[in-house]
Amino acid sequence: MTFYKEQDEKVQEKIEYVLDLVRFESKVPKKFFKYLESTDGIYEIRIITTFKSIRILCFFDKGQLVVLTNCFVKKTEKRQAQRLH
Repeated sequence: MTFYKEQDEKVQEKIEYVLDLVRFESKVPKKFFKYLESTDGIYEIRIITTFKSIRILCFFDKGQLVVLTNCFVKKTEKRQAQRLH
């Protein structure tokens, strides 16, 4: 909750929008909700704004409830990191 409160109003609105997609839609596009390969059932909720890319890690409890476990601002994109090597 602290992370959410630290965000400006527009970012909070975007977070709420994406969380509502995950909560209420039966099929959420990978752009917003993605299974993380090589994990034991961990998913990533993806909130992309003009200035930052937020990730919320989560998992399903008994097949229905999404439990949020961690939230962070992604620092780099994979494509950018690959260009540097």
